[in-house]
Amino acid sequence: MNKHNELTSIEMVEEFIQKHELVFLYVSRPECSVCHALLPKIRVLLEPYPMVYLGHVDANQVEEVASRFLIFTVPTMIMFVEQREYIRADRFVHFDRLEEQLQQIHRMYS
Repeated sequence: MNKHNELTSIEMVEEFIQKHELVFLYVSRPECSVCHALLPKIRVLLEPYPMVYLGHVDANQVEEVASRFLIFTVPTMIMFVEQREYIRADRFVHFDRLEEQLQQIHRMYS
């Protein structure tokens, strides 16, 4: 199972992306009901992919995340492969498409 990492500063976010080859960054806000509903589904979706590290960022706490990663709405999910953005999804996520993309990455890295 993917460890859920709370990232509480922009420095932690940057270090997390640099440290791990495959990173799934989940950016949310506490007052966002969609954010609360999607995070457990994202955890389940990532379970078959233990090589993907899940990082969670509260955009209220880490305000710089919005400008650093051009985030205009929450939730925003960004998949980094070797520190490069590979997948981006926000607000309304198409889980079938997201899973297909994760399977492609898995095939490349397993």
